[in-house]
Amino acid sequence: MGWHLVSALTTRARVAIAQGEPEQAERDAHDAFSHVADLKAYGAFPDILECLADLAGVAGRCREAARLFGAAEAIRKQTRLVRFKTYDADYNASVGALRNSMDDNEFQQAWSEGSALSIDEAVSYARRGRGERKRPTIGWASLTPAELNVVRLVGEGLSNKDIAERLFVSPRTVQAHLGHVYSKLGVNSRVQLAQEAARHA
Repeated sequence: MGWHLVSALTTRARVAIAQGEPEQAERDAHDAFSHVADLKAYGAFPDILECLADLAGVAGRCREAARLFGAAEAIRKQTRLVRFKTYDADYNASVGALRNSMDDNEFQQAWSEGSALSIDEAVSYARRGRGERKRPTIGWASLTPAELNVVRLVGEGLSNKDIAERLFVSPRTVQAHLGHVYSKLGVNSRVQLAQEAARHA
């Protein structure tokens, strides 16, 4: 049942894109992503990423769009999943429009950044800012998806600068996330935070 729901939501997102209804398309694509993440149905990731990339491009978020397209293409290569031929024309038109709106070097860099993401990182990147809003104010359950990404990378031993590069944000943003995390978890050092992350891994 979960797979059929994901398929239906993804198809409805494509229809909404074609009908010029980006808000509906984005809701459906993110809903599909939520179910896909729960199911670990990796075969659906590229289609949803391409929908979100298309929407980002139309909204003028060109670097985000190129990263998402790059991530989708990399996942297709890793998993040998192909796009249905019926979607090729729209895909080629979207990527072509994106290329025309960006400098060649900027496009290639953003595409490469997306291609370098693991499946989990691509999902986190696509879903950032879309986390559940009704969460506790303290404790592990209070952490946002963005904060959890930072915590995970701190647990891997990355510096703030490295985390910023991995998540495509500024070091100042990473520091702000860490400040919130320290406050919510009642810790005051990276060592304590890494220990807390290990407990919840």
